[in-house]
Amino acid sequence: MTKEKSQIAILGWGSLLWEPGDDFGNWIERWNLDGPSLHIEFSRISGTRDGALTLVLDAKNGTPATVAWCFSKRAQLEDAIADLRCRESTNLANIGHISLSEKPSPPNDLEKAIIDWATEKRLDAVVWTALKSNFEEKVKKPFSTGNAIAYIRNLSVGGKVKAAEYVWKAPEFVRTPLRSALQGEPWFSEAAPTPEKRQ
Repeated sequence: MTKEKSQIAILGWGSLLWEPGDDFGNWIERWNLDGPSLHIEFSRISGTRDGALTLVLDAKNGTPATVAWCFSKRAQLEDAIADLRCRESTNLANIGHISLSEKPSPPNDLEKAIIDWATEKRLDAVVWTALKSNFEEKVKKPFSTGNAIAYIRNLSVGGKVKAAEYVWKAPEFVRTPLRSALQGEPWFSEAAPTPEKRQ
């Protein structure tokens, strides 16, 4: 008897949903919007988007959001991890994963939320991007809505455009105080050449 293919889920909340890339995109199924509730915020300064703030898991500053998820087409967890690592151009330390057959004991709050959700979905494993907030490290100020807006205001014109594009393209389920504040700023709306304004 052949072993059934593992049910491996990949979580997403940022550009993974709208910019999967061909290599990664070819190995995933469609996105679903009933993932686990995790704390996320635009609190990471990106090195590839001209300094724009991007979404990451942030237990300290994040707002709970029911994130998206999709099935990986891979049969092995290691391959699904490698797919996401390559798409994110990062190292394995920045790719989180849980195998339901080898659950951490005791799990932290993030792991528990993912495990509870994955158990309900009858999944075998879950993979996600585990990049952290680096705002305070880079800016030398604690992350806050005010400090984040001030930081974006001081970006180059290209940086402001990238920041606006990212925030406007973020999924509707992302409803953080920073996003609400930015989308209420006329200068921020004007920074995006073709803003995708979502209700």
